[in-house]
Amino acid sequence: MPETLTGRTALVTGGSRGIGAEIARGLAREGASVAITYRNSREQAEEVVAEMAALGAKAFALQADQSVPREAAAAVEQAAEQWGGRIDVLVNSAGVAVMGEVGRPDELAEIQHMMATNVMGTIATTHSAARYLPAGGRVVLVGSIVAHRIPAPGVAEYAASKAAIDQLARGWARDLGPRGITVNVVQPGATDTDMNPADGPFAANQVAMTPLGRFGTTDDVAKAVVFLASEDAAFITGALLTVDGGLSI
Repeated sequence: MPETLTGRTALVTGGSRGIGAEIARGLAREGASVAITYRNSREQAEEVVAEMAALGAKAFALQADQSVPREAAAAVEQAAEQWGGRIDVLVNSAGVAVMGEVGRPDELAEIQHMMATNVMGTIATTHSAARYLPAGGRVVLVGSIVAHRIPAPGVAEYAASKAAIDQLARGWARDLGPRGITVNVVQPGATDTDMNPADGPFAANQVAMTPLGRFGTTDDVAKAVVFLASEDAAFITGALLTVDGGLSI
């Protein structure tokens, strides 16, 4: 079976671990050349790059703090320079989750950092990448089902940051559609990562609410992103693709 992304270049923000790392590996398996960004985890990023190289992909990692717009935009510039002035696929996966009761003493600084990472970082990378995306380019944002469904107390601000992602995608789909560029969101549900492990204290309740009766895997999410990055999704834009085992039904 032929690889679906041969000859394409991609940038995955937050690609050193979790969902972002699996997305990067998934794109590499399909023949794409892949750059990833990381904030602190250089060793993990280098491991992901090595894994992609073992798949035969051209790959490298860039250090960038997604909460600092100039760093997020600079990473795009560096990736575009490395790929000869073109980025075919941008995946905004970098994000943080801050949860807790309203009114805790340290909440505002933590929430500000989350909003800067999840929202402003996404805006910075997408605006920068728009200069390098050709016709047929793809932008995929990693959102969350909490943008539409609040499953528990303490997630309001995180949910708001992900709701912003949905609206940005819809707006950018309008803005970039005339250039033949698609913009879509993948919305994971309960997914087994270090932030929400399948054996964690809240896992049993999440599994009980999921019709398919299990946590999602990072590969479940990555496959959806790879699909949206492929030619098979050429007429899909402004869409929210939910990957949650039915949790949000």
